[in-house]
Amino acid sequence: MPKDKKGKKSKNKIFDLQMAQNCIELTPDGKQRLNLSFKQFSVVPNCIDKLCQLDELNLSRNLIKRLPDFIDAFNNIQILDLHSNYLEVLPPAIGLLKNLVVLNCCNNRLTHVPKELGKLQNLRTLNLGLNMLQTLPTSIGELKELTYIGLSDNKFTRVPKCLELLQNLKKANLDRNPIPPPQPAVPVPKPPKMFYLVKACDLCEDCLNTCQTDKMMLVEALNRKEPPPTVHAARPETVT
Repeated sequence: MPKDKKGKKSKNKIFDLQMAQNCIELTPDGKQRLNLSFKQFSVVPNCIDKLCQLDELNLSRNLIKRLPDFIDAFNNIQILDLHSNYLEVLPPAIGLLKNLVVLNCCNNRLTHVPKELGKLQNLRTLNLGLNMLQTLPTSIGELKELTYIGLSDNKFTRVPKCLELLQNLKKANLDRNPIPPPQPAVPVPKPPKMFYLVKACDLCEDCLNTCQTDKMMLVEALNRKEPPPTVHAARPETVT
């Protein structure tokens, strides 16, 4: 155990069950929230596994790098707030939180998220902004109730394909990612008008008269140094 300058053993800060119970709050809608925000935890206290029947768990604004193995015991919580920690990974067990409606992992150090997130069938809000994500697992597309996903300030170079599968998605925040802007559509050039050289004997009388009339109009326009007249669009242009 580390010692201070006087050679005495330093005391670890103890966070026990009684202290955790004192952090239980009643939300405006009558639910119970365990609020452990701003506690300077680097490790989630083991004692809170005794409080797993609560509705909400707030572990935000701490120094937590990993979630404990017993996180799956909190299968009743509807809101899990983990923002502003040092999380590098999310455990696959997080997919067992079947009642989760809101998951906030914003402002951490995540480079990927587990495919088990796709099992959170009641999830409506997923915030993964301010991390280091480059891709999302395709299982995210299975979150049929998801209406909002926050992906801002990550390292995405393209919009994740799985977002197209989210039937109820109303907003996806991809601000401040290195996604190149869409290229302007290149106009398709119109094919040039075609001129067909045919023998006069191969034309019917009407087509022959039309060609001769067009030819006379073209010659007259050139003599007057005027723009060439519009030819008949209904028939192929011919030159005899």
